[in-house]
Amino acid sequence: MTFAQAATLPTAGLTALRALEKGGLLLNKRVLITGSTGGVGRFALQLARLSGAYVVGTVRHTRHETVVHEAGADEVIVGDDLAPAHAYGPYHLIIDLVGGKTLESAIPLLATGGTCVIVGASASPSATIDFGALIRTGRATLYALNMYAEFDSRPRSEDLAWLAQLVAERQLQTSIEAEASWDKIGEVAQRLLQRQFTGKAVLHLA
Repeated sequence: MTFAQAATLPTAGLTALRALEKGGLLLNKRVLITGSTGGVGRFALQLARLSGAYVVGTVRHTRHETVVHEAGADEVIVGDDLAPAHAYGPYHLIIDLVGGKTLESAIPLLATGGTCVIVGASASPSATIDFGALIRTGRATLYALNMYAEFDSRPRSEDLAWLAQLVAERQLQTSIEAEASWDKIGEVAQRLLQRQFTGKAVLHLA
């Protein structure tokens, strides 16, 4: 694998892996991943598919639908309304990378005993949760993923080695959408904030 590919793994790759682990055995289970066009989302799609899950991803625009299908999604929900996701649920595991209204509408899609892992809040850091619906679901878990805290529980080296092996064996794509010199960081960051590309951006120091 290249150094650029390796650079995508310590944050995005590990975050996706640790989030999926919260769902336990995923074989033949339903997994919903919101905001699945980003670096973490695309890793999560692939790893969930490799785990034998039935995977549903969400995207904001139709133009990203093919990318998410290619990353491993069995179904793709386009737009901010998650109502169509009801047809493929309920979900054993939900990985939310968006927050706000998306998180609010995702939680009721949990199956009994299901887990919602809250990873990001790209849309909003606040959400209103219907705890009555959550209680009716039964044995559901909301898990806030903080990678610094996760690293205290288990060393990163073994996970990174495994992810690197998957990349080397071409079972896992690193989804690098932009590469540039470090002195272009302002330009690349602006494109990232404006959502001009999906996946990862890699900056070279040399």
